[in-house]
Amino acid sequence: MPQRDLADLRVAVVGASGALGSRIAHQLADQGARLLLVGRDEQRLRDAGPEAPVVVADLVDAGTGDLVAEAAREHLGGLDGVVNAAGVAAFGSLVDTPDEVIEEVFATNVIGPAFLLRRLLPLLQESQGFVVNLSAVLAERPMAGMGAYSASKAALTALDRALASELRRARVRVLDVRPPHTETGLVDRAIHGQPPRLPDGLAPDAVAARVVQAVAEDASDLGSDGFDG
Repeated sequence: MPQRDLADLRVAVVGASGALGSRIAHQLADQGARLLLVGRDEQRLRDAGPEAPVVVADLVDAGTGDLVAEAAREHLGGLDGVVNAAGVAAFGSLVDTPDEVIEEVFATNVIGPAFLLRRLLPLLQESQGFVVNLSAVLAERPMAGMGAYSASKAALTALDRALASELRRARVRVLDVRPPHTETGLVDRAIHGQPPRLPDGLAPDAVAARVVQAVAEDASDLGSDGFDG
């Protein structure tokens, strides 16, 4: 299997203040990667992430990708990869989920990443870099009571698979990551509803380590069966 050297790799981590994004950022930094941390709260980015330049912006804003590209050029001299670990969850039956909640779920989990990548792909094509999007096992196995969230993750996975084909000749690797339920606390921060009964989740550190390993292995897919536990 081909290997990607992580030392001095220039990587933007989006959602770097979150439970999973911050761990991925730290593990990349431990491997010698040079990072750009992206999120909505500057203090949380600095508290949770490793020492690195930050971009304070909202993923759903179409201009965020322009800010990240500009910062990558200024601080890193370019960009070799982007890891998107941002996302929101919502629970409940579709009929009981307000329109604005469905809209926010798709804006954050699908539309925002698409906006971001449209603006970062020129840099990634220059470096023959990589994209990592954190989807979820629900893209493979949707659950009742999680219809909007499942559909948004399935849409993100579909986007990744299309991009993988589009970017093959440019030698930009697209890694779609679909971990099982992970104990990130996301269910407790849902923007709507109460979660259904869920199995015990994986440890965020273990999931982050598996994601970083997949980046190093230059993988193009990491489904739920690629995680232990």
